[in-house]
Amino acid sequence: MTEALYGFAVLLILVFLRVPLAFAMGIVGFAGFYLLTGNWNAAEAMAARRVVDTAMDYGLSVIPLFILMGNFVSHAGLSDALFRASNGFLGHRKGGQAMATIVACGGFSAICGSSLATCATMGRVAMPQMRKYGYKDSLAAASIAAGGTLGILIPPSVMLVIYGILTETSIRELFAAGFIPGILGIFLYIGAIKWVLWRDPSAGPAAEKVPWPERIQALKSVGSTLALFVLVIGGIYLGVFTPTEAAGIGAMGAFLIALMHRALTPTVLMNVLMDTVRTTAMLFAVVLTALIFANFINRAGLPGDLLALVNGLNVAPFVVILVIIAIYVVLGCVFESMSMLLLTVPVFFPVVAGLGYDLVWFGILVVIVIEISLITPPVGMNVFVLRAVLPDVSTGTIFRGVTPFWVAGTIRALLVLIFPAIVLFLPRLLY
Repeated sequence: MTEALYGFAVLLILVFLRVPLAFAMGIVGFAGFYLLTGNWNAAEAMAARRVVDTAMDYGLSVIPLFILMGNFVSHAGLSDALFRASNGFLGHRKGGQAMATIVACGGFSAICGSSLATCATMGRVAMPQMRKYGYKDSLAAASIAAGGTLGILIPPSVMLVIYGILTETSIRELFAAGFIPGILGIFLYIGAIKWVLWRDPSAGPAAEKVPWPERIQALKSVGSTLALFVLVIGGIYLGVFTPTEAAGIGAMGAFLIALMHRALTPTVLMNVLMDTVRTTAMLFAVVLTALIFANFINRAGLPGDLLALVNGLNVAPFVVILVIIAIYVVLGCVFESMSMLLLTVPVFFPVVAGLGYDLVWFGILVVIVIEISLITPPVGMNVFVLRAVLPDVSTGTIFRGVTPFWVAGTIRALLVLIFPAIVLFLPRLLY
C-alpha cells in the first residue's frame, strides 16, 4: 500500500508540473511496476500486453463511433433546431429561454455525449437569444454551463463507456441506469431557474409566445434527431443490438442527417473525421496509461489494503460511500472530469464491490458527482469552456450564477445515494 501511495504522490507532482496526464500515469505505472517486481522484462510485458489487448478489444470501437456520431450532429446544426423547438414551448414563460436551454442541452447531449462540446455549442446558440430578451448574464451563462454537464450522463455517454471498461461493467446496463437520473437532472436544473427567478424576477424576462404552427414546424425539424436517439438507445435497451453495433448505426444515422441538412461539404467532412481521430487518440492514450497505472496499484495491493482498512474501522458501508463522495468533491476543485474518473475508479471500485454495492449504481453516482465538479470552482471545466466562447462574460459572473445549479446537482446526488432504485429500476427491467 505504501508503494501505491508514493506512486500517487509522484503522479500528483507530475500533474501539477503540467506533465500531460497520459504521460504521467504511464510513467508512474510502468516505473512503479518495475520497482515492485524488480524485473524490467515483466514491466515491459505488462505494458505491451495492456496496449495490445486494449487495441484489439472490439468493444472499444464504441468510443470513436459515438464521438463520430456527436461530431456529425454538431456540424449538422441540430443544436439550433433543438433550441428553437424547446424555446417554442417554453420561451414565453418567465425564465423560459433558460429552461429551453436546459432542455436543448439535454437533447443535444443525448446524441453528442460530451459535456464540453454541449456547453460550447449551446453557448453560441442560446446566449445571443437570451441577451436579446434582457436576461442577466449570470443566469444565462449558468444555465448553459449547467445544462452542458448533462452530456456525460444521458446516454450515449463516453464517460459511462470508459467507466464500464475500467470496471468490466455492462455498458448496456450503465446506459439504462443513466436515463432516469439524466431526466431528473433536467427537472432539478429547471427548478434552480425557478428559484433564481423567485429571488430576482428581472433575471429572465418572458419572450413573446410562439404560434402553434411554428411550434409544430420546429418539432418537425428535430424529428430526425429524436428518431436517431430512439433507434440507438431503444435498440440497446431492447437488446436488438449491442452498444458497439448501436454506435455504428448511430454514426451512420448522424451522417445521413447531416447530409439531409446539407451541412456536409468536403471541408466539413474532413474536419469531422480529423476531430474524431484527435479526440479518439487522446482518449485511448489516457485509457491505456490508466490501465497500466491500475496494474501498478493492484500489484501494490492498494485496493485490497483499503478494503481491509475499511472493514477494520468497523463503520457502516454508507459512511464509506459518503467519504468517497467527499473525496470526489475535493478533487473536483482541482482536477478535470476525465482525470478524476481514471485516477480514482481503479482504486475505489474494488472497495465498493467488496462492501456489496452495485457497480452500476456506483458508476452513475460517480458520474453525477463528476458532473457537479464541471461547475465547481476553481477548475470547473464547463465554466472555462463557456468563458472561451463568451469572452465578454467574466468567470466570476458564471461561477456566481451556477451556485443554484450546483445545489440542484448535489440534491440529485443525495437522491441517488439514498434511493438507489432511481438508478437501478431500468437496468432490472432488462432481464
